[in-house]
Amino acid sequence: EAVVAAWRGEPGADSYEDVKGFCRSVPLAEIAQHGHVLTPGRYVGAEEVEDDDEAFADKMQKLTEKLGEQMAKGAELDAVIRAKLGGLGYEF
Repeated sequence: EAVVAAWRGEPGADSYEDVKGFCRSVPLAEIAQHGHVLTPGRYVGAEEVEDDDEAFADKMQKLTEKLGEQMAKGAELDAVIRAKLGGLGYEF
């Protein structure tokens, strides 16, 4: 809402500015050049990400381990929820 209010220039709103990877105001002519396709990525681009110099394989290993931990925790929580609902007479 704040971005739209700023873009419209509504009283009390911050001034609008394009944010790469998030929002961009484009002229209708540019939209027409893209066949009136409104896919956001076509216009806003992608934000620049800093390279942390960590090797992809190392980063992927850490992320995979974290995902495994989170999935295990999710399974535990699913079991607790099912047990609680079952105790209330709602089983699925």
